[in-house]
Amino acid sequence: MGFARGAFYLRQDSSQHDGQNSWKPTHPLPLPFRDGRLSRLRRFLVPTPPQRYIAAVKIVSWNINSVRFRIAIVEQFLRDEQPDILCLQETKVIDGDFPLEAFRALGYEHIVLHGQRMHHGVAILSRVPIVEDDRFDWQANSEARHIGVRLENGVRLENVYVPAGGDVPDREVNPKFGQKLDFIDRMTTWSETLPGPTILVGDFNIAPLESDVWSHKQLLDVVSHTPIEVEALGKLQAAGDWVDLGRRFHPAPARLFTWWSYRAKDWAASDRGRRLDHMWATGAAAEAAVSHHVYERCRSWLKPSDHVPIMTEFAF
Repeated sequence: MGFARGAFYLRQDSSQHDGQNSWKPTHPLPLPFRDGRLSRLRRFLVPTPPQRYIAAVKIVSWNINSVRFRIAIVEQFLRDEQPDILCLQETKVIDGDFPLEAFRALGYEHIVLHGQRMHHGVAILSRVPIVEDDRFDWQANSEARHIGVRLENGVRLENVYVPAGGDVPDREVNPKFGQKLDFIDRMTTWSETLPGPTILVGDFNIAPLESDVWSHKQLLDVVSHTPIEVEALGKLQAAGDWVDLGRRFHPAPARLFTWWSYRAKDWAASDRGRRLDHMWATGAAAEAAVSHHVYERCRSWLKPSDHVPIMTEFAF
């Protein structure tokens, strides 16, 4: 707690630990109070809000679509934006071949991997301590699509790569679509019993809102925006009382895309984007979020992923 009158402040001196309140001025005291008798000054002071020294943590999620092939743009992004934690999806590499040294050279010493040859794969790389916590098989076939850790403050961070679901939105003719819905259903069951504040990030492969796609009407029958997928994602969100941080800071109907197909000759001109990448949080973790950014410019970099990174900053 600090106190102030006019432009003069007193702050508790954390350098003394004798059990007594010790107060130090942050600015020179007026002449009448330079004799050290601060009790005289306190009679004229009014309380100010508590001063807390809070660590800001920047968490990035990015479907990189092969970390080895795109390591140059990953390094560029990390140098430019300096996130504390990077969550990658679709790394497409076994753990033994992951380019660890590139990340360690940039200060990311805490690394947890769940890789797979040629397909899928997730990773969490951090400059702050993390503890490996879980690897859920929501796909029920041992594909590397999830990895979770715990931060030092107890908050859980879960990194997920939801299946794309194929091209036909019918589980009877397209088993991949059924696998996607079952994946979301298993996540929903998990969300019902979360033990504490949790952050869920990754490529969900679903754009739930009308403003999350370039054309709601034209994509209603396209996998990633069908009513059945949107309903399933809504049940998942409700099960854990998740807060969609992207839309908390950029409310609908604001344009907010994270993916553009490689098929477009000029992705920026056509702008047929979708918001497939998300950051959700529960409880105190959601309350700690202070900003959310989508780095659309990365889609124009050399050898880009079709997804761009998203970042939320938390003040824990």
